[in-house]
Amino acid sequence: MKPMKIIDGKEVAKKKKQEIAAHTAKIIDAGHKAPHLAAVIVGEDPASMTYVKNKEKTAASVGITSSVYRYPKNISQKELLNVIDFLNMDAEIDGFIVQLPLPAHISSQKIIERINPAKDVDGFHPLNTGRLVQNLPSYLPATPFGILQLLDYYKIETEGKHCVIVGRSQIVGTPMSILLSRKAKPGNCTVTLCHSQTQNLPSIITQADILIAAIGKPEFITADMIKQDAVVIDVGIHRIKNTENDEYHLVGDVKFDEVSKKTSYITPVPGGVGPMTIVGLLQNTLKAAGKEIYQ
Repeated sequence: MKPMKIIDGKEVAKKKKQEIAAHTAKIIDAGHKAPHLAAVIVGEDPASMTYVKNKEKTAASVGITSSVYRYPKNISQKELLNVIDFLNMDAEIDGFIVQLPLPAHISSQKIIERINPAKDVDGFHPLNTGRLVQNLPSYLPATPFGILQLLDYYKIETEGKHCVIVGRSQIVGTPMSILLSRKAKPGNCTVTLCHSQTQNLPSIITQADILIAAIGKPEFITADMIKQDAVVIDVGIHRIKNTENDEYHLVGDVKFDEVSKKTSYITPVPGGVGPMTIVGLLQNTLKAAGKEIYQ
């Protein structure tokens, strides 16, 4: 039995932000403008507002210019598409994101497809997804990008390991399965991609050398599902109300207190994957500013 180690996303993010700041300073010292990242947010979803606020703060701390375009939740799809067209044409903006989820009357897919792939620093445009699948240079979706860096930083062995991913979203699960199946480091895993309708899901999870939980259900993964000394990456984040004092606390998709007793490495919530998501976004912004993917 190996002693359990916490994967400290805050520590890794701090080091990566120092690297980003140094890179940004070189760009400015060379006489170029600071890289510019913009975000579009529709409505007042608390989680989205918190993420965008943290993005602004982190971008400023590393010298990247950050702009936020805020719109009411009743904005029409046509109006929002016009906003995308404006940002696509603005030469001052190197990359931008449209914060999801969007209101029900707006097609997220149509909005994403309207974004210039060269400015799609979320990596969600079909062209960037296709480049990812074909192992061509692309903007990696920020959360999978961050997870790869955590695995690399902690020198977690992935080659030949069985990685079980629970959750098949285009934001986390599906791109993560592609990245970890690549002949790369981290990578070279045998990947099983599961979801809420997978039969015998707990028994499949017990086979995981590396488990990535992104199913969106609070504390869904319990200790009886975990192989001894498995590596557990918890992508989930949920605000749970304490019935005794009406205060909220954050939990992930994994029941941390009991699961951590069986793991060799585990990410906490908060402070695990979350800090690395914004880092991945800023790294993509530097690539956009340097025209590294699209000339």
